Amino acid sequence: MEDNIMNLVVFGVISWSTIFLLTRRVFPKLSFDFCNRVVSTIHAVLAVMLASLTVQDWRCPVCPLASKSSPKQMQTLAVTLSYMIYDLLCCLLDKRVKLDNSIHHLISIVGIGAGLIYKKCGSEMVVALWITEISSPFLHLRELLKELGYKDTDLNFAADILFAVIFTFARMGCGPYLMYVTLAANNPFLIKAMALGLQLVSAFWFYKIAAMVKYKLTKRTSKKVAQTCLDPKTEMGYGRIL
Repeated sequence: MEDNIMNLVVFGVISWSTIFLLTRRVFPKLSFDFCNRVVSTIHAVLAVMLASLTVQDWRCPVCPLASKSSPKQMQTLAVTLSYMIYDLLCCLLDKRVKLDNSIHHLISIVGIGAGLIYKKCGSEMVVALWITEISSPFLHLRELLKELGYKDTDLNFAADILFAVIFTFARMGCGPYLMYVTLAANNPFLIKAMALGLQLVSAFWFYKIAAMVKYKLTKRTSKKVAQTCLDPKTEMGYGRIL
């Protein structure tokens, strides 16, 4: 890995940590997780913007396949690598390490690190970054709203649905195609392993998200039915019909 990229990674870890500490100072009464999600949202928006700017040809975003990474692609990946290292450290400090989240972080760190060392597959990797981060702002928004007191509101429900729709489009629509072209191209083994690993993790999360949406819709429908049954005007209407 080039010295300037290594320096950017180190600088990035320090920067993300500093933003987190500043957020904790601004919101002293809110939780560790809330402040970390603010940082994660900033990274997600920045990552999508940087990834979009480094796509060489929007008619074929993953082209050229298995090619040498451009300097901008290397810098974009270095920013996200620094964030992944920071976020993994935050998870350890907050003692909320989960197996699926840890696997996601390790796959991302190893895969991005391999791409930076090989200086290859920049096109595939920035598209993978775009796919994985495009739904993240809505993922964090739904949790931020809960802590701010908007749990079970229409706003929180809208964030849930937007997250589920965008995640499904990106991870289960675009993701399998990206995995296929990455595995089919002449890429290093670690890059192929990352592509496969991320898609497997995405499929697992898609199952959990589908279950979450089903639960939310069922709960929301049941609540509306209960409110209708308790409405005096509705009860009078039922009486007239009966």
